[in-house]
Amino acid sequence: MLSMGLTLTFEDFKKCAKDPVPIGVGYLAQYIVKPLLGYGIAKALNLSPALATGLILVSCCPGGQSSNVATYIAHGDVALSVLMTTASTLGAIVMTPLLTKTLAGAYIAVDAKGLAVSTFQVVLVPTLLGVVANEFFHDLVVKFTAWLPLVGVAITTLLCAAPCAQVATVLKAEGVSLLLPVAVLHFAAFTMGYFLSKGLKFNEKTARTVSIETGMQSAALGFALAQKHFPDVMVSVPAAVSVVFMALGGSALAVFWRGRPTTD
Repeated sequence: MLSMGLTLTFEDFKKCAKDPVPIGVGYLAQYIVKPLLGYGIAKALNLSPALATGLILVSCCPGGQSSNVATYIAHGDVALSVLMTTASTLGAIVMTPLLTKTLAGAYIAVDAKGLAVSTFQVVLVPTLLGVVANEFFHDLVVKFTAWLPLVGVAITTLLCAAPCAQVATVLKAEGVSLLLPVAVLHFAAFTMGYFLSKGLKFNEKTARTVSIETGMQSAALGFALAQKHFPDVMVSVPAAVSVVFMALGGSALAVFWRGRPTTD
């Protein structure tokens, strides 16, 4: 988040605040399009109750902070990405348990205060520190900002390893049957986020941002909730697999778009 903040100015946030429509569309994509995708995939593939619940839980989680890094690499709108991530994370206090209960028939208690504090600490504080540094120490900041996204990606990769390690035995035993639903979910989310934006006549930078935000959610949150509230380890598997597909898919898409600069 600090590395992203160092690429922004307060003027970037003012521009986004003047046009709340993309933020609203991203919010709806995160909490309507993606949960329905998760539910539909679970039904279409006739997943077991535990796997279906885990997939739906992941699809109802808010945007992940790694989406901001991917948006930066993809030449998207970083300020919009940060605002969309923040909006969906705050909304998760209500939307994640509500949608999971509605679509999966299971109620998940979310520590609203803890989630809000974590959002403030992980997203807002470092981002604002970066913006302030960029505003007042711009000449110094520009000397090393090119390396910061790589550092962010490296840290994210390390964080991705933990959930996979905890369900490694299950993944080895079940194999592809556990990978397909999550792969389809992310591919469909990236695709629908992009073309939904294009259908609404958003510019290319905004379309890329909405696509990445829709496809990259906080799977780590889904994994933590699944472990805490469901005794069946299979509920945790989609979230663990999602961490990998989110990172690989988002990174690949970001690199693809980076080679195709926008004219916006």
